Amino acid sequence: MSASLQRWLEARWWRQAPVPGWLAALSRLYAGLAARRARRDAAQAVVLPVPVLVVGNLTVGGSGKTPVVIALAEALGALGWRPGVVSRGYGGRGRGCREVPADGDPALFGDEPVLIARRTGVPVVVGRDRVAAARDLLARHPVDLVLADDGLQHHRLARDVEVCVVDGRRRFGNGRLLPAGPLREPPARLAGVDLVLANGPAQPGETAFSLVPGEPWRLADGQRRPLAGFVDTAVHAVAGIGDPARFFETLRGQGLRVIEHPFPDHHRHRPDDLAFGDGLPVLMTEKDAVKCVAFTGPDWYALPVAASLPEAAVSGLHARLAACRRS
Repeated sequence: MSASLQRWLEARWWRQAPVPGWLAALSRLYAGLAARRARRDAAQAVVLPVPVLVVGNLTVGGSGKTPVVIALAEALGALGWRPGVVSRGYGGRGRGCREVPADGDPALFGDEPVLIARRTGVPVVVGRDRVAAARDLLARHPVDLVLADDGLQHHRLARDVEVCVVDGRRRFGNGRLLPAGPLREPPARLAGVDLVLANGPAQPGETAFSLVPGEPWRLADGQRRPLAGFVDTAVHAVAGIGDPARFFETLRGQGLRVIEHPFPDHHRHRPDDLAFGDGLPVLMTEKDAVKCVAFTGPDWYALPVAASLPEAAVSGLHARLAACRRS
């Protein structure tokens, strides 16, 4: 999708710009095809020999899903599980099932899988066929739990527990299905999941969590610098994520003076994109950083964020998964 088309669509999705009739008609077509595919795949769902925890969302664009996957891999690992992650690898050029190294090329594996592998150290396998990717993961590693990243709508992989991540601020935009709106499924789908995590304000039946910024690290050598060390100067803020405004607001909330540089989600950066020519520091998301390490400037930093999940939510998932262990 071109950047101009994406901006045009997002103006209708999130800012309530008028939706033309032809776009609404495409939404109705999408709804019918998606529902039919979901029924077909659910009827043919493949059950794995280990529990499957799906983490996904109802909308396209950022909701905080990747930090949640990272947090769950770490928290459940600390509780004794041996998790592995399967992902589609959106944006990657490779074919078939591929294991993602921590220093993997995002152009081959996708930016989010590389970030998950780097942050967690757990095995990550990508592939368009989630069932094949999960079988490949189990063949390679002695994992006893599969985390399916962005797998809520992929019903051919049977799941034991579903977690849906919601943007508590933007919610569901104009409430329409793709392409007239940002929704992959109707909001009624939330009634069928085990846990709804709201990134920000939560509605009844949802569990709120927050994204906590850490210490920025320099792309050139990994050296860390306190976030407060950027307060005395302006910074170029780079965000190629689903909701760049959330990143910019996070920086301003820490007292930084921000020069905004929003890019489309999963944007494949080139050196010219970040050639600002004024010597100011560049501060970007970690999702952007994995694509920029190869051509980094001397004063480019990545801001890590961690999903702060309530202990009760994690322990509840742990109990549900324990009840699903295969004999």
